[in-house]
Formats: sequence, C-alpha cells, structure tokens
Amino acid sequence: MKGKKALALPYVVWSIAFVLIPLALVLFFSFTDKEGNFTFENILKIGKYSSIFVKSINLAVIATLICFLIGYPLAYIISRSREHVQRNMLLLIMLPMWMNFLLRTYGWMTLLENEGIINKLLSLIGLGPFQMINTQGAVVLGMVYNYLPFMVLPLYSILVKIDKSIIEAAQDLGANGFKVLIRILLPMSLPGIISGVTMVFVPSVSTFIISRMLGGGSNMLIGDLIETQFLGGNYNPYLGSALSLVLMVVMLLIMAVMNSLEEDDMEGMLV
Repeated sequence: MKGKKALALPYVVWSIAFVLIPLALVLFFSFTDKEGNFTFENILKIGKYSSIFVKSINLAVIATLICFLIGYPLAYIISRSREHVQRNMLLLIMLPMWMNFLLRTYGWMTLLENEGIINKLLSLIGLGPFQMINTQGAVVLGMVYNYLPFMVLPLYSILVKIDKSIIEAAQDLGANGFKVLIRILLPMSLPGIISGVTMVFVPSVSTFIISRMLGGGSNMLIGDLIETQFLGGNYNPYLGSALSLVLMVVMLLIMAVMNSLEEDDMEGMLV
C-alpha cells in the first residue's frame, strides 16, 4: 500500500500546484478588491457582459450541433467499414490534430480573407468577393473544424460496439432506416453522444484564439473578454477571475446535466 501511495505522490503534487492552487487564487480574486477586502462587486459587474455570455453559448451550441450532424453519420460510416478502412479514416480525422492549433487557425484565415484562396477561386467564375473573415460564421467554422474530431471519436467508440445483428433484427421486424436510427442507434449510442457534445461544447464556449483570429474585434466571446482582463492596459485580475469563476460554474452545471442524462440512460437500458 505504501508503494502505491508513493506512486501517486507526483500526481498529487501536480494537482495541488496546477489545479487546486490556481482555483483557490481565482476564488480569492473573485471576491476581493484591490485592497484585499471581501466584496461581491466583481460578481455584480458580470451582468454588464451578459450579452457576451449569451453570444458565446449561442455560437458554441451551433458549433456543437453542426459537429453532431456531421460527426454522427461519419462515425457510423467508419464503424461499419472494414478494419483497415477504419484505421485509415480515423488517421485522416486525427491527422490535423497533430498540427499546432494556431497553424490550423491561420490556415483558415488565409482561406477566408477577402483576398484569400476561396474568394480568388470564386472570382474566376464571376462571384464575390464575399466577406467571410471577421464574421460569426467564420468563428463557428473554426470551432467545427478544430473540435469535430472530439465528436467523431467518442461516437465511433460506441457505434463500433453495436452488434450488426441488432440492426438486422430490427430491419427484419419491419423497421425502416429512420426507425432504426431513432429506436436503436441513438438510444444505444447516447453515452457517446453525451461525451462528444461535452467535449465539443466546453472548449467552444471558452475559446478565445478562434474568435480573435477568425472573428475579429467585433465578435468578442467570453474567452476574449477574460483574456483582456489579464493583458494590456485593461489589467483587472479581480473581474477576470470573477468572469472565469462564473464560466466555470456554467460549464460544471452543463457537465452535471450531461452526466445525469447518461446515468438515466444507463438505468433505462438496465431495466
């Protein structure tokens, strides 16, 4: 037992240094002022930025929905392919993730800007130029591109375990493709759906690189707002910590709801 505790010691030290202490600092700054006095003023100020919170959640929901609509059919197709095809397709999905996040986003800037590749190609057929960069659509596109693998992989890991005989049995009993999807595939793959939605929504709602590079200054999200409180002339760690705390609470609530849905689903399957 002592040996196992010794092996866990580096992890405990790491968690304390880089998880618990930063969280404690966020809590401290959220409820104190410049003189170190306890106050709720930082929390109350967040109401002025409610529109940014709403925009961040709205864009994150849209990106998550698009990732699901693309990722679910893709994951199903991969799960029903031959083994060597599955390996190759998963490699293609994961390959962009081996590249630096900033480089991938810079690539989309090159494609979407007014003098970018897409507008130049459209100009060859007499269309454009279109304003694609510095828009909310560009931000959503960046989210979908960067976070789609986080939707596909959990869905694939669940769908590949569903026995083909179950689908064939449903079809033999008269179920069409839509009924198989609604009554068989979606309920059985719900744990993967919940994991994928969580893994896409959480980074999407808190992103700041994508919104800054593809959205421009007119599309500030909550991640950008928090960043501005810790950088430049707007340095205000007290308000920044309060914003971070509220965002953390929102994400924890969403994850708790997702986990409760997964537990309810598992209980229903056991019954």
